Amino acid sequence: MMIDKISRVNQIGNVQSTKRSSAVQGVPSALDEISVSAEAKEMADAFYINKVAQETPDVRSDLVEQIKQKIRDPNYLSEAVIAATADQILSAYGL
Repeated sequence: MMIDKISRVNQIGNVQSTKRSSAVQGVPSALDEISVSAEAKEMADAFYINKVAQETPDVRSDLVEQIKQKIRDPNYLSEAVIAATADQILSAYGL
């Protein structure tokens, strides 16, 4: 294949060197506005929660094993531990 005309390359250079018009400065700019519906926000929240749930393992076996070992220890279950656990459960539910 042979390229016989290269003179059009200069024409492209002339287009790129054009200057912007100063008339744009005189036009008042209006602020753009976007609104997101409550339904779209709920869908975004549901999507995020679903994504986190899929990425989170169902069971953390290392923590389960630690808890099993603590429960097997007869000295672990005391009134103080039971009260602290109850307080943590209630605070997790906002009570």
